[in-house]
Amino acid sequence: MNFNFDKIIDRSNNFSAKWSEMNKIFGTNTLLPMWVADMDFLTAPCIMDALKDRLEQGIFGYTTRPYSYNESIVNWLDNRFSWKIKQEWLMFSPAVITSISLLIQNLTQKNDKIMIQEPVYSPFHSIVESNERDLVISPLVKLDDGSYVMDYEDIEAKIKDVKIFILCNPHNPVGRVWTREELTRLGEICLKHNVLVISDEIHSDIILKNHKHTPFASISKEIEENTITCMAPTKTFNLAGLQSSFLVIPNPSHYEVMDKAFSRLDIKRNNAFSLVATEAAYNYGEDWLDELLKYIEDNIDFAIEYIKTNIPQLKVKKPEGTYLLWVDFNNLNVDEKDLKNALISKGRVALSDGSSFGIGGDGYYRINLACPRSMVLECLKRIEFAINSL
Repeated sequence: MNFNFDKIIDRSNNFSAKWSEMNKIFGTNTLLPMWVADMDFLTAPCIMDALKDRLEQGIFGYTTRPYSYNESIVNWLDNRFSWKIKQEWLMFSPAVITSISLLIQNLTQKNDKIMIQEPVYSPFHSIVESNERDLVISPLVKLDDGSYVMDYEDIEAKIKDVKIFILCNPHNPVGRVWTREELTRLGEICLKHNVLVISDEIHSDIILKNHKHTPFASISKEIEENTITCMAPTKTFNLAGLQSSFLVIPNPSHYEVMDKAFSRLDIKRNNAFSLVATEAAYNYGEDWLDELLKYIEDNIDFAIEYIKTNIPQLKVKKPEGTYLLWVDFNNLNVDEKDLKNALISKGRVALSDGSSFGIGGDGYYRINLACPRSMVLECLKRIEFAINSL
């Protein structure tokens, strides 16, 4: 291995939200943070070198995006997913949730219906309601083996008058990498009912072996025209703090509306560092990513085996993508508050409470395994201790 993912990085004093904002939710900052979905690894050396070169220039005025920036994104999507897009479809945004909020504001009206599938990343729920749109929820179906599928009959029954369907692809928190067949069926339903799809594909690069990410818009020309895709290098290369994402908008009328929206807010420029980091990541970061994926998958396998051997009361299905483990604590048959208090006060570990992901999340916790294996082991020992204390 050319990169050291076992190295422990002290993030407690580097203004890390993951390490310094636990008090807001857990009441203390003294826990092992396995909640916020960013990685406890140094980012790729090629990105670090590019940022150092930019820093040494010593002037940080307004930036303009060179042709090579969009070209790096186009090439990345082609190389990783065989998805051929045009540069003129690309639009910069500081963050995926910023994009989704602005898409809702500018492509729908107050009280329009927007559909999501729960359990899902909690801002999907809150951002619809905060924009005064009506939320329509189609719960995912959990199978006996612990995996999840879409409920197409439920979607069909509820989709009438829906304006936008927000898709999580790959899915956070359940770890599904939707197949081309699954996405095609969803796409056909949305086309039939004239429902625009916003596809959040921020985890699209974090795919485990024997699985393949299919960009929703790549399925057909008709679905392409009916899809706005939100992507970013931030999960892949641990760059969330640089505020860099992008939209892929093939439909010219949608592009025009959103270009005006971003112009009104004057948020169309990269900052000086997000620009060079993004281009370096997509041009030179593939070797680092390939080793990262191997390390993350080994972490996941390690955690599942530990749970099976030492905490068999918990149930877990290996994810197909993301670095997040979705763990079922329901078989403990303990009071939810008692469990939460034990994890915090006895285990001293911060996990994402499944109830925050909506319908189907009660009794689950999401664990971020994008960290050195020693941290994974420590986390699992703390969970085991907390459970044994009940």
